[in-house]
Amino acid sequence: MNMIPVKSSHLKAVAYNPETCKLVIRFKNSLYEYSGVPDFVYEELLSAESIDRYHHYSIQYSYPSKQIE
Repeated sequence: MNMIPVKSSHLKAVAYNPETCKLVIRFKNSLYEYSGVPDFVYEELLSAESIDRYHHYSIQYSYPSKQIE
């Protein structure tokens, strides 16, 4: 998975694997993996007016996550 840099105050980069439905998000000081994320959620994240807000309201509490770094 290649990390894609994003313009955000909290998120630094994102990566998505459509085969496993795993979304990886790099924050300033950590790396998280979210499971069971559909393709459309990843695409909406990338096109959101506020990536931070979209992550908070549509991903952070909606999908299982684990800190991997």
